[in-house]
Amino acid sequence: MKNILFIFLMLISSQLFSQILFDDFFENKTLRVDFILAGDAVSESAFLMDVIKEPFWGGTQTKLIDPFDYGEYRFEVIDKASQKRIYTKGFCTFFEEWQTIREAEQMERAFYEVITFPLPKNKIVLNIYSRKWEGNFEKILSTEIDPNSYLIKEVRTYNFKTEKLVDNGEPKNKVDIAFLAEGYTKNEMDKFKEDVKRMMKNLTATPPFDETENKINVWIVNSISEDSGSDIPGDNVWKNTILNSSFYTFDSERYLTSQDYKTIRDVASLVPYDQIYVLVNTNKYGGGGIYNHYNLTSVDHSYSEIVFVHEFGHGFAGLADEYYDGSTSYEDYVNIDVEPWQPNITTLKNFDAKWKNMLNDSVKIPTKPVMEYAEVVGVYEGASYTLKGVYRPYINCRMKTNEAKGFCPVCKKAILDMFQYYCSE
Repeated sequence: MKNILFIFLMLISSQLFSQILFDDFFENKTLRVDFILAGDAVSESAFLMDVIKEPFWGGTQTKLIDPFDYGEYRFEVIDKASQKRIYTKGFCTFFEEWQTIREAEQMERAFYEVITFPLPKNKIVLNIYSRKWEGNFEKILSTEIDPNSYLIKEVRTYNFKTEKLVDNGEPKNKVDIAFLAEGYTKNEMDKFKEDVKRMMKNLTATPPFDETENKINVWIVNSISEDSGSDIPGDNVWKNTILNSSFYTFDSERYLTSQDYKTIRDVASLVPYDQIYVLVNTNKYGGGGIYNHYNLTSVDHSYSEIVFVHEFGHGFAGLADEYYDGSTSYEDYVNIDVEPWQPNITTLKNFDAKWKNMLNDSVKIPTKPVMEYAEVVGVYEGASYTLKGVYRPYINCRMKTNEAKGFCPVCKKAILDMFQYYCSE
């Protein structure tokens, strides 16, 4: 019995000592890795572009291994000497979205991508993985990085004025949002600041963000553009703006994005951040949000404040769109034979891993979208641009329409789970 107790105590001790401590492996700065994703609808390749040191780290220092299985991609950082996995993160990209449109069946294209993690003290191995159509991950890039190499850049491309607009504490246990100005001229920076305040006021009035207001830091970067507004290719409108935003992404008029990801990250590096939010100085309806990539919305449309919250649901919590009409260019976006990773949609292939425990016993699976279930968590068919075989948890949620009262209980839980991840002491 004493031997068994000794072994048990040794196992517990080894687990405690094997815990990853931030100060053992990292400095409170950022290592940024830029790479290219290229291919077509059925193939992809990744190519290393650059490695850069940045002065701030805004992320968690306690939960270094990502507890979520979110994202079409993920990466891991391995300490070379100990072979210990010391950091992981899931993320999404423009490339994977482009792969689902018809153009990808006809040609190849390349997209600039960026990942960041705390600056390692010693040599590491970086592995990047892509989630395949069947749901499994495949390694697409592996490289060794010496953070002390003189070849790693430390230059700062821009020197825009910055401000910590909302200060709730140290970045290491808060959600730090970096707001970047797009299509604001030098004389419009006061407007940019007021737009940030207005958007954040609406966000923190929307449950569950009303519960987490004291867990958010807000930073603004006065990134100046020569022109006001954004490109509108369908109207032959072209603007000289710092982040090169544009409507008609993937030929969808309302899809407002920027594919100049390098510049976005260059500008964002001036402050610590967990999330990047680009505000576009236009009254045209549009926006976009990609998980752990960036969020973006126009500011002066009547729906802008609502769209702002919706897009943050994508970028911050990995929430899927719950609408299923033909308003996008995507084809075969969800493999209905595989359980999707997004927390608010299911194909019922592994519903136990989703919101099944939030259903009342009287709720049938699937659930008919009738008025008596208007505020009942269920399993309603139609979501993620797919009419059949993909299900959402609520008849109407902020991730489905602008008219919804707010987020459904499933989406609220996913958002609060993400705050728990970022804000743990």
